Amino acid sequence: MTVEPTAQSTVTPAARRLIVLSGPTAVGKGTVEKQLLAAHPQVWISVSATTRHPRPGEINGVNYWFMTDDEFEAKERSGEFLETAVVHGMAHYGTPLQPVQDHLAQGVPTILEIDLQGARRVRQRAAELGLDVLYVFIAPPTFDDLARRLASRGTETAEQRARRLETAKTELAAESEFDVVIVNDTVERAAEELWHVIVAEYGIDR
Repeated sequence: MTVEPTAQSTVTPAARRLIVLSGPTAVGKGTVEKQLLAAHPQVWISVSATTRHPRPGEINGVNYWFMTDDEFEAKERSGEFLETAVVHGMAHYGTPLQPVQDHLAQGVPTILEIDLQGARRVRQRAAELGLDVLYVFIAPPTFDDLARRLASRGTETAEQRARRLETAKTELAAESEFDVVIVNDTVERAAEELWHVIVAEYGIDR
């Protein structure tokens, strides 16, 4: 997979750290990313691979790279993923390594959005690869705010929300593992702060 650098992206050759974005469930990581991309389309978000079937409207290479179990396992054995996981004991998910390396090599600001366990797997694999990574944690203003955000989505039962909030407590406790913490009090401000991090890391001439 080749990547053409955009005219908007000007970076110093020495920069090029992969930015791993994580945070607790329902904190709004994806929403912050969408806001960031709307303002700064030169940023590239890593596309995960999965063995699950596409959902209606999903496009191969845009939403996910859809693979068979055999294809995924062959790539995993050959070390073609930065990290992998099995979700709900069924579908495999992974971050293809080569596209990340290609974008970084060409100076394209590169983000991987992933859950806490995934971020920890990246940390282990990055050390093996000698990959330079900046770990960014998106945090809620308060735990109560996170609970309200989760309830307002209306996509889970009360029991499911309770389980997610218990998971969120564990995820919030891992904040100190990250290099940068951004509080998502408003999406616009959080996205702008994330952009400032990118500017600093990639030496972008604004």
